[in-house]
Amino acid sequence: MSAAPAHYDLIVIGAGPGGVAAADTAALLGKRVAIVEKNTAVGGAAVNTGTIPSKTLRETALALSGVKSRELVGVDLNFRRQAKVEDLLRHERHVKASEANQMRTLLDRYGVQVYHGTGTFLDPHTVSVTHPSPPGGFTDLRADKIVIAIGSTPVRPSVFPFNHPRTHDSDELLYITTIPRSLAVIGAGVIGSEYACMFAALGVRVHLIDGRDTLLPFLDPDLSARLTRAMEAQGIVFWWKNQVAACRAPKAGEIELTLTDGQELSVDHVLVCAGRTSAADKLNPEAAGFGLTSRGLITVDEHFRTTVPHIYAVGDVIGFPALASTSAEQGRVAACHACGSNAKEALAQFLPAGIYTIPEVSSVGLTEPQAREKGIPYVIGHAEYDQNPRGKIIGDKIGFLKLVFARDDMKLLGVHVIGEQASELVHIGLIAMMTGGDANLFLATCFNYPTLGDLYKLATHDAILKRNEQLGRAHAGLSRW
Repeated sequence: MSAAPAHYDLIVIGAGPGGVAAADTAALLGKRVAIVEKNTAVGGAAVNTGTIPSKTLRETALALSGVKSRELVGVDLNFRRQAKVEDLLRHERHVKASEANQMRTLLDRYGVQVYHGTGTFLDPHTVSVTHPSPPGGFTDLRADKIVIAIGSTPVRPSVFPFNHPRTHDSDELLYITTIPRSLAVIGAGVIGSEYACMFAALGVRVHLIDGRDTLLPFLDPDLSARLTRAMEAQGIVFWWKNQVAACRAPKAGEIELTLTDGQELSVDHVLVCAGRTSAADKLNPEAAGFGLTSRGLITVDEHFRTTVPHIYAVGDVIGFPALASTSAEQGRVAACHACGSNAKEALAQFLPAGIYTIPEVSSVGLTEPQAREKGIPYVIGHAEYDQNPRGKIIGDKIGFLKLVFARDDMKLLGVHVIGEQASELVHIGLIAMMTGGDANLFLATCFNYPTLGDLYKLATHDAILKRNEQLGRAHAGLSRW
């Protein structure tokens, strides 16, 4: 007779950002918590194969290539030395291991029991954990509440031979043994664009192939256009309105791609960034009592509950926005609701996006077209990095800050940044939006000098001048806008 399953207040399946946040939150609320993770290290794709590794590789590429030197007067650091793959990956390995260890240390400190293995439902309250061999075997767990946070895996279109050593998905790329001479990136989404920039910075000839005709169309058009020009200046070749119809990958020699418009392309390596897919079907959802959408996602309510009230789902398995930051917030909301706490009842009203291309891009709130579509009278404030003393010091001639204000009351509606530290700079505007801030907030604020933060004051002045011109009050005082 087998032993009775260990009982917990909450079981979390998946130890990525969403799962760890849910487990830590429930443990802090005094609950007995278990977390199930199929990999030997916690952190999920964000720490082990995606967010942290790719951003660390980006910083290493910037350092090795001398890109950050830009056009500093009297300084020539643009050496593009012949970097070895171990140079590229050394820092990535260290940062990744350190972050995973920190996550595990916090789980242990909070008293969360970690089970390594693959979790599947036996019934709505029981999860069976299949342990990797050795030692193998099974452990059954029961809980009053369950949170699903298993993340996603890269899509692998059948046209590409992924068994070939120079054909990669975005997770496999971390295990390359040489830096490519040339690289075709399939898919100009966030991941594809980030890796295209990183390899271009290392001097790799990069081709970016996408079925659309606009780079990252969810961005404000001014950001998308500026980023496109910057990437082209790095030597990245865009193949718009194209997909790969055929891929021939011999053991030796270049990989040959035939595009849907009939053109052919030969490259050393291929990186496929065709999106990510949920693996929720492998959880045995029928045994738990919830279903999946046609795309394999789990439907949830505003508390992140599935159709089974005691089972929650967060992160990639529920779809957009599928970001590490938002997944963690979803995990905290789900855990609080599951534990009967009102400590965090909903996601933040505004969720920022950070894209670590070269240059960096970040935004929050309404784009200019969105404000127009909503029928909101608006005014734009714009400030170039090169108009700012800190921007001049660091030599950033590409970056700018764009603010979207409601014209009637000058309330801040959107923030869009491209340039160095964009994902940090956006937070000033984010906090302003969270507190209902308007133009007066930036006028009243004293920013350190010289800093990029002072761009907010410059962009606000620009918006006020434009508003006065629009309203025929060009000579009105600032206090009257």
